[in-house]
Amino acid sequence: MNNRLIFDGPVILGAGLAGLTAALSSVKGAARKALVLSPTPLATGCSSAWAQGGMAAALSADDTPALHAADTDAAGAGLCDPEAVELLTREGPDAVRALAALGAPFDRKDGDFTLSLEAAHSRARVARVGGDGAGAAIMAAVIAAVRATPAIEIREGARARRLLQDATGRVIGVLAQIDGQLVEILSPAVILATGGVGGLYAVTTTPAEVRGEGLGLAALAGAVIADPEFVQFHPTAIDIGRDPAPLATEALRGEGAILRNSDARAFMADYHPARELAPRDVVARAIHAEREAGRGAFLDATVVVGGHFPKEFPAVFEACMSGGVDPRRAMIPVVPAVHYHMGGVATDLDGQTSLPGLYAAGECAATGVHGANRLASNSLLEAAVFGARAGRAAAGEQHAPSQPVSLAPTPDLPADVLQILRKAMSRDAGVIRSAEGLTRLMGVIEALEAAHGQGPILAAARLITTAALARHESRGGHSRADFPATDPVGIRTFVTLDGREPGLRYAAE
Repeated sequence: MNNRLIFDGPVILGAGLAGLTAALSSVKGAARKALVLSPTPLATGCSSAWAQGGMAAALSADDTPALHAADTDAAGAGLCDPEAVELLTREGPDAVRALAALGAPFDRKDGDFTLSLEAAHSRARVARVGGDGAGAAIMAAVIAAVRATPAIEIREGARARRLLQDATGRVIGVLAQIDGQLVEILSPAVILATGGVGGLYAVTTTPAEVRGEGLGLAALAGAVIADPEFVQFHPTAIDIGRDPAPLATEALRGEGAILRNSDARAFMADYHPARELAPRDVVARAIHAEREAGRGAFLDATVVVGGHFPKEFPAVFEACMSGGVDPRRAMIPVVPAVHYHMGGVATDLDGQTSLPGLYAAGECAATGVHGANRLASNSLLEAAVFGARAGRAAAGEQHAPSQPVSLAPTPDLPADVLQILRKAMSRDAGVIRSAEGLTRLMGVIEALEAAHGQGPILAAARLITTAALARHESRGGHSRADFPATDPVGIRTFVTLDGREPGLRYAAE
C-alpha cells in the first residue's frame, strides 16, 4: 500500500526556472504552501541552469515590446498566438527586473543592462550574465530565494509516476516515487514544469533527465497537446562525442563568428542572406546539409573572440578544451542538436490545461508564444512570465472532495531501451523528416509499447511522430524532405493521445 500525503497547496513537478518561479508566485501573499518535486538536486537536471544566452526583453531606449513581439512572430513562422506574444513581450522587462532584484547578476554598464544581439532579433535585447552563464546565475538567485521561503517545501529525488484523477477527470494530485517509495500526494492543483523532450533524442544539448515525461503524463491523463511536431535544433552543439552535447552559444555568431566547412569555406551565404544570423532552423538545416555532403561544419571564432575566450565565453571555452579543441586557435566542430520543444501541453495564458486542476508552465507547456520556431532567448523569459502566472492561478484552486480512480504507476522504460528510442528519434524525427522515416519510427515506438507498455516517454515520442507525419509542409522547426513547401495559411496542431481532439486549428483562433 502506498503512503499518502494531503498537501494544502500546489504540487509543482520540476525545479527549473518555470517551476521555482511558480512556487514563489503561488505562496506570495497567500496562506498556503507549495511543494516542489525534483528528480535531481536543485540546479541540476534542468535546462534552465544550462541556458547560456540570457533573457530577451525590451530593456533599451530604442526598443519596445511591440518590436520584440514582431520579431517573435516572425521567428514563429505564422503559428504564434498573438495574445500570448503580446503578454510575454509586455511583461518581459518587469520579469527581468524582478530576477535582478532577487540577485541575478545581469551584466551592466553605468547601471543599465548590457544587451546583446542574437539571431532574428532586430535590436540588441538579450540580458546576459558573464557572457554565457545566464541560466546558472539566474537559477542560483531563484534557488536562494526559494530556500529562504518557509512556505515552499522541496523534495529532491522525487519523480512523478502518474497524475491522479477523480472519476470526472479532474487532476487531484500526483503519484510520486520519492527515494524509491511510491507516495500518493493529493493536492488542489498540480503544475507541470518538467521541461522539454531533448532526452528523447540521441544528440541533445539538454540534461538527460529531460525526456518529455511531463508531456507524456499529461497526455496519458487525456490532456490536449499542442504542436508536438515542432522541435528546435540548436545549430551549433559542440561535436566532441559527449552526451549531452555542450553548446556553442548563439552569441558567438552574434559577435561575428563564421560557419565554415572542412575546406574553410564560409557556407551560410549559400543558404540565407542573413548568413550566420539567419533563424536557427535555417542554420541547423545548412549545417546538416554540409555534414551530410561530407564537408563537415565548424564555427570559427578565432578572429572575433580568439584570446578573449576564457573571459568572455568561459563555458564554451571549457567545453572545447575538455574535448581537445582550443577555440582560440582552432575552429569548433559543430552539429545540430535538440535544444527546445515549441510544442507541449496546451494551456491558456494562466497555465491552465484542458484538465481541471492541472497547470503547465515553461518548456513542457504550449502557450502558443513560440509558434513553429522559438526566437532566441525567449525561453527563460517565458519560464519566468508564465511560471509566475501559473503559480498565481494554481494557488486559487481548492481540494476536490474525491478519490483517485487509479493508483498504478505508469510503465517505465529501461535505460537500454531508451537508447534504442533515442537513436531512432534522431534518425527519423530529426532536422529533416520524411514519411518513410517517420513511418519507420512509428513502427519502433509501437514495438516498444507492445514490449514495455505505453508510459510517458513513449507517449511523448508517439505524439511528436504522429504530428510530424500529419503535417504535410515544412514550417519552422519541422522540415519535410517530401513536403518542402510552406502552406499559405498557418494551422496549429491540437491533439490528444487517443486522437479525440480535432487535429488542426488556425493559429489566429
